Amino acid sequence: MKLNTSRFGELEVNKEKIIHFPSGLVGLPDMKGFILIDHKDTTVKWLQSVDDPDIAFIVISPDLVVAEYSLELDSSVKKFIEIENDEDLAILVTMRVDGDDVIANFQGPIVINSRLLKGVQVVLEKADRSYAEVI
Repeated sequence: MKLNTSRFGELEVNKEKIIHFPSGLVGLPDMKGFILIDHKDTTVKWLQSVDDPDIAFIVISPDLVVAEYSLELDSSVKKFIEIENDEDLAILVTMRVDGDDVIANFQGPIVINSRLLKGVQVVLEKADRSYAEVI
């Protein structure tokens, strides 16, 4: 399928590569489908909406920012995205630029079943909280 985006122009997207977020993302409940796009030759990626050509987020694996990063997921999260094997679990955090600073959002990690391409964004009540529940 062809996808016209405001940042990347026209992209050819394999429908089998679309990550489905049944609940959407925080603040974007109608955005259900996203694809990951590599950003140049770095470990940074873009999470591009297939529902809105203007919606894209910079994402990165949290362990690249915090070496000892861990997230203990509530069983409801694993059930929601059908995680049977932790090896299928992928966690991403969104990044934003604020002046000269680049800020990672550890309070709203994106959790993906990489085998089924099903995801959810969880919200942690406190930054130091080590588990998450489905929103």
